[in-house]
Amino acid sequence: MRHFILADNQELTRQGLEALVQRNGQSTVYRTTDKTGLMQLLKEHEGAVVILDYMLFDFVDVEQLLIISERYELARWVLISNEYTPAFLQKVIYTSHLFSIVYKDSPLRDIREAVEAAVRHQRFISQRALEEIITSQQHAEPLSPLTSTEREIVIAIAKGKSTKEIAAERFSSIHTITTHRKNIFRKLGVNTAHEVTKYALRCGLVDSSEFYI
Repeated sequence: MRHFILADNQELTRQGLEALVQRNGQSTVYRTTDKTGLMQLLKEHEGAVVILDYMLFDFVDVEQLLIISERYELARWVLISNEYTPAFLQKVIYTSHLFSIVYKDSPLRDIREAVEAAVRHQRFISQRALEEIITSQQHAEPLSPLTSTEREIVIAIAKGKSTKEIAAERFSSIHTITTHRKNIFRKLGVNTAHEVTKYALRCGLVDSSEFYI
């Protein structure tokens, strides 16, 4: 019996992944919505395959993810998110062999292959992830700590929009936008929307003529 841990805070994605891993009827699936629950399940099922949306989970940073993966070295991980920063991809791919990487909009065959590779203690890296790393290495500019989605939310924050307003505009849940805000604040090392606005101005994400900071 193969054990899977679904660590994804989007209900629709969880249901799709659960159907995928249970199709042969020989799998047990556990769900968790936070890091504490994930670690408890890993203690109970050390050799499980973890399917994780890192970008919407409550990890402090990628280093914490890598430390946990080393602690539970029998587990294998399939990372599945809407997007990743090039810096994150490089860190995970070059530091550990335990992680497969796909995107939520990847072809179903890629997601299935990533899961099957993890079961075999192998890894699968999507072509898109490899291309993003290659592209980033071809540019001499420093890597932005934010994903494209996070930059869009920074712009909205700088324009004074509330979490509820941003969620409505993006057809997302308030929980998803709140998670993005936490990730943005953590990555930028700031604590207030005022500081996020300053960042947006410095980086040219918003027109300075519209603001007085």
